Amino acid sequence: MNQEIVAEFETLLSEPKLRKVGERLDTNFIKKVELCHQVIRKARPFEGEMLKQVRDFFRISTTWSSNALEGNTLTISETKVLLEDGITVGGKSLREALEAYGHSHAYDYMFSLIDKKTIRESDIKELHRLFYSGISESKAGVYRTVRVVITGSSYPVCAPDKIGQEIKYLCDWIEKERNNYDPVTFAAELHRRFIFIHPFEDGNGRTARLLMNTALIQKGYLPCVISPYIRNDYIQALEGAHAEPEKFIRFIAEAELETEKDFIRALGLEMPDLKNI
Repeated sequence: MNQEIVAEFETLLSEPKLRKVGERLDTNFIKKVELCHQVIRKARPFEGEMLKQVRDFFRISTTWSSNALEGNTLTISETKVLLEDGITVGGKSLREALEAYGHSHAYDYMFSLIDKKTIRESDIKELHRLFYSGISESKAGVYRTVRVVITGSSYPVCAPDKIGQEIKYLCDWIEKERNNYDPVTFAAELHRRFIFIHPFEDGNGRTARLLMNTALIQKGYLPCVISPYIRNDYIQALEGAHAEPEKFIRFIAEAELETEKDFIRALGLEMPDLKNI
């Protein structure tokens, strides 16, 4: 993946992709994701310098998008300069830089789990610790001891004294059920279940997306990049997932499909026919 391809992929990801909730993929959306996945799989293996560039690109794109979904104002270009060159951006807060560095460290840990084919409680805590340690060392990787309310949500999250038990149930579910779902549905459901527990005082959304992407890469899929341009759709889909989880799964499937399609275009591969599915 040369620099021209990287630049093209950055442009594709940075373009607004505005859609209305409910106007998403049809009932065969998983088949579309799988078709694009097969095209990318045939272009593998990514080895040596190309593998490094692919991983480095997704480090930047997922760090930018995941932080932007939470209000971080760094652009994808500013995130790249910060992570690759260590150059801070004028007019941006220290907190925003720390979020970028922290997510980058957590991303590297995520990739260390690629061959383990499982996700343990210690991994959940470590992902959060790496992301949050620059912001608050005392709260990084530590479950909250206070009740929290999610702004804009009508639903409560797990009580502090139930968090440990709920995370144990989640990890048991991962072990027992991950092979009973297609990879994208499983990753979306993992995200949904984790965010409803909301085990940490802050950083739950970014940890949820890191966990989702851990599940995806462990099955050979690309990390899912959720564009901040569809932030409102994402929030609505997640809020609606309490009553209709399938809508959130469709949302994540489309985000993964868009990531795959952008990657196929950037590599100059032939796009599969998705119209008749």
